[in-house]
Amino acid sequence: MAETTETKTVAPTSAPAQRPSRGGNQRRDDRRNQTPEEPKEFEELVINIDRVSRVVKGGRRFRFKALVVVGDRKTKVGVGVAKGADVQAAVAKATDVAKKNLITIPVTNETVPHDSEVRFTGAQVLLKPAAPGTGIIAGGVVRTIIGVTGIRNLLSKSLGSTNKVNIAYATIEALKSMVPRDQWINSTPRTAKKAVKSEETK
Repeated sequence: MAETTETKTVAPTSAPAQRPSRGGNQRRDDRRNQTPEEPKEFEELVINIDRVSRVVKGGRRFRFKALVVVGDRKTKVGVGVAKGADVQAAVAKATDVAKKNLITIPVTNETVPHDSEVRFTGAQVLLKPAAPGTGIIAGGVVRTIIGVTGIRNLLSKSLGSTNKVNIAYATIEALKSMVPRDQWINSTPRTAKKAVKSEETK
């Protein structure tokens, strides 16, 4: 009986064998925690995903079209459209297209420097600067695109077509047409100086 009791008392010593498994879980948790710490240079948002079809000899071939916006929440933003066999492939292709077509927008006091109205095919977008504390007064596609930039106060209006792709490109064109405030404020004193010199010569 003594021998049996000794075997029973020895059995609990095998319990610490579970410690490496705990350590392994901690290592896995550490690895998982380390991956999100790497900051992304650009933020990617999917605006819309459509299923498109093409009629072929054997029937219809279905694909997916993704509309993606990419921005660094500062002064760079881009829009891309691409198709793929599945949703992930379409989003990946559209993201690459958006990163290749980035534009730099002038941001002044967290708003745009001046009004801009652009018409792209059937869509028409109007952007206007707003006072601090106003927020982004926009809806749908325009709000999503402005959200990945450094603009915090904006007034906008979308007119005409409701096609999301056209509205996205119209918004990008409106942002691209913005002129920095330094360029159109400093131009007035130069013209004034030229006018004064011309009068002096007379």
